[in-house]
Amino acid sequence: MAALTDLSTLAAHPVVQAPMAGGTSTPALAAAVAEGGGVGFLAAGFRTAEAMREEIAQVRRLTSRPFGVNVFLPQRETADPARVEDFAARLAGEATRYGTFLGDPGTGGDAVLEDAYGAKIEALLEDPVPLVSFTFGCPEPAVLRAFGDAGTVTVVTVTSVAEARAAEEAGAAAVCVQGAEAGGHQSTHRDDPERDGTETGLLVLLPQVREAVSLPLVAAGGIMRGAQIAAVLAAGADAAQMGTAFLACPESGAHPVHKRALTDPDFAETELTRAFTGRPARGLVNRYLREHGRYAPPGYPRIHFLTAPVRGAAAAAGDPGAMALWAGQGHAMARELPAIDLVRLLAAELDSARSAL
Repeated sequence: MAALTDLSTLAAHPVVQAPMAGGTSTPALAAAVAEGGGVGFLAAGFRTAEAMREEIAQVRRLTSRPFGVNVFLPQRETADPARVEDFAARLAGEATRYGTFLGDPGTGGDAVLEDAYGAKIEALLEDPVPLVSFTFGCPEPAVLRAFGDAGTVTVVTVTSVAEARAAEEAGAAAVCVQGAEAGGHQSTHRDDPERDGTETGLLVLLPQVREAVSLPLVAAGGIMRGAQIAAVLAAGADAAQMGTAFLACPESGAHPVHKRALTDPDFAETELTRAFTGRPARGLVNRYLREHGRYAPPGYPRIHFLTAPVRGAAAAAGDPGAMALWAGQGHAMARELPAIDLVRLLAAELDSARSAL
């Protein structure tokens, strides 16, 4: 398997489709991005190992080109039961509003903190894919070595110089540098509430990481156009990872209401919030976030399970007011294009930006 430093052997263009958990990163989306000349990703978070295997098989039926799978690292317990109970009491009206119930934050016991990590690692080593990326932490060196021996390129998502150095020391093949602009969860290796509000923007963080480690870098956070890809490449990245840019694609599994909200003037702002899952994640500011965001305690994934029925009922009703509308800061620039066309357009914009320099 080629190293990420020579991305042209993996893909024609330095465009990586971000893994978006919860059904957004479908096999059709990953395959279409790969067919367009980028690197598509599946998201194994909140999936069983068997469901992950099936999605991998689906991608292979759709394309012979390289793609990746993202895995969540096991999490330490951060939930204070008393604070979770207080937050649940606050959300009782939301359940009534949508004719549903609140979920059990204790669902699955301690197993929910693992997210079937061991089973997924075992499956990916038994049947290797070209790339595996990691969110919410860095695997043990032995795991990274095993993937390297299997021919899989490993990418650890980082949000600081310290995390990047730790990933390099552990043996990661590359790091994905995530800036504060990125939609969805911030991939901090340790969820520390004292760090809330101290997140670093991509074009500040990226050069710092470039000077600190010798690994290939994938840049993520607010990237929506080819000119922005050119900017992060100039700042030291080897490729650009984009999530929100692909949300509006027809192959995306995002809810139609979510897709429309990206460019709706009524949803002009984004905010990092714990209100949906208990971990900081960037989404469009809606009614639920305005009313409950400041009261949400740490507690991922307990809060995720608590709020899941309300989020699902709001989506079923077509009401964006209580949906988790994950989006990066560049969301208003989203384009509703087939993924294969979007990759090719981004590549053309990149070439144009390079020519203008």
